[in-house]
Amino acid sequence: MLNTMIGASIFGLPSLIAGYLGKYSPIGYLAAFAGVAVIAACLAEVSSYFQEAGGPYLYTREAFGRFAAIQVGWLTWLSRVTACSGVANLFITYLGAFVPAANGRWVRAGILTGLIGVLAAVNYRGVSEGKTVSNFFTATKIGLLGLFAAGGLVALWLHPSLRVTPVAVPLTWGNCFQAILLMVYAYGGFESALIASGEASDPRKDAPVALLIAMVTATVLYVAVQVVVIYTLADPAATAKPAVDAARQFLGPMGMTLVGIGTLISVYGYLSANMLHTPRVMFAMGQRGDFPKFFARIHPQFRTPYASIVVFATMLILFSIGGDFRWNASLSAISRLFMYGAIVAALPVLRRKQPERAIFRLPGAMFFVVVGLGFMAVLVAQMRARELVVLSAAFGIGLVNWLWARGVDENRAEGVAI
Repeated sequence: MLNTMIGASIFGLPSLIAGYLGKYSPIGYLAAFAGVAVIAACLAEVSSYFQEAGGPYLYTREAFGRFAAIQVGWLTWLSRVTACSGVANLFITYLGAFVPAANGRWVRAGILTGLIGVLAAVNYRGVSEGKTVSNFFTATKIGLLGLFAAGGLVALWLHPSLRVTPVAVPLTWGNCFQAILLMVYAYGGFESALIASGEASDPRKDAPVALLIAMVTATVLYVAVQVVVIYTLADPAATAKPAVDAARQFLGPMGMTLVGIGTLISVYGYLSANMLHTPRVMFAMGQRGDFPKFFARIHPQFRTPYASIVVFATMLILFSIGGDFRWNASLSAISRLFMYGAIVAALPVLRRKQPERAIFRLPGAMFFVVVGLGFMAVLVAQMRARELVVLSAAFGIGLVNWLWARGVDENRAEGVAI
């Protein structure tokens, strides 16, 4: 969960958040945490109904049926492919600062293919190997970010001359909502670990605890990094690399190198986590006939959904070589809002359908459902026309998929009748 939540955004978002909220930006993370925690609380109960792989797609299918599930499945899969392809390109961008040749067309394509191919091979051999790689990158990433935040806070305390007064920013409702929308994007990803629940030891019991630990840890890191950035940079909103510039203030020339390496590790760790989780969406949809059965194939020796892993890796390589980071990030953020809405809305439906199945029951669940749906509605209202077009295209693909699946079922039923 931490690996998918804390990706590359933490190295760029502080400047955007500072531009909207100024000195209040650390408090803004606490407000976003409150809203996302409501969604995570609903997810804790919803996930405890299931042992199988599939995550939000599976929850939606059980609660609302096939059509809604296919829509959520496509939103989940497409957002992961596009977001990961954008992040993979970000890896090349930061690597280019150390190895300029990495920006060359063919060298770039070769590096992207190698990076993604290694992760695919590791996860092809087994979920335990994929989990080990993901955990390694998570621990390294959290450690480096912790050192950056702690070093910055200590430097500000020991050397008051480093401290600057944050730029005054008008605190309007529009700024607040835009900032919280960005922060929700930063928190996004905690649901992805549950996609691979079918290969976890005890997901129904472990998920609520994991959600709590991941949310609190991410919040502490986000707030600490934001404080360091706004109090060490005179105008953090004016830079595209706030963490690097802030580190330079209290670490000197080696600050850029340290944070640059941390960014590379963070990005690759994010890719490793998604290589572990996302293919299980296609696998779960294939198992239930919502995707071609090819995607539900299991390797006879490694017991992994190898077909889905290979397809996801192939699509990721293609999107990474020819994709656009801005478009990818936009689609990822938008799809999450509707995915979270489906998770929250599924809670009362699953309680009614299967009242005794949940391992964890959320106290005051209906309060959380109402607040969560309201929170999502407010954020959805902030979307612009361009984003709605992208979302409509994703829903259109899901509609075509649903019509195909229904046609397959009708043909099968006719064959049985004959």
